[in-house]
Amino acid sequence: MVTYSEYLKNILLQIQESHVNLNEIKDKPGDLDLINKEMLKINGMIKVILTKIEPEKIPNSDFPSLKSKLRNYIDNYFFEKEIETMAPLYSDDVSRVKNMRLKIIEALNDKKMMGAIEDLIEKL
Repeated sequence: MVTYSEYLKNILLQIQESHVNLNEIKDKPGDLDLINKEMLKINGMIKVILTKIEPEKIPNSDFPSLKSKLRNYIDNYFFEKEIETMAPLYSDDVSRVKNMRLKIIEALNDKKMMGAIEDLIEKL
């Protein structure tokens, strides 16, 4: 049986993997679909953590702080509509694709959220 800590660690590893994938995208025409896919994956995993994992079930004092950073990200950053609007018009515009990717990465690093995710992965 998987413990809450292992479950959380697996989800955090998926977020981290998508973050790495976003950083490795080379900003070619058509990459907007890849960016959208990774962003949606991250958002979905964050929503799972926010709704399914209770801080008292994780024996680590850093989790409530991370959960607050995840909530901040979900509450303050919404790229789905922007990508949906941008896709038909600018999906082949490399500079716009790069700008969107960088904005998403910047949002993920806001309040040092990705650093907190990496720290918690190590502790779990």
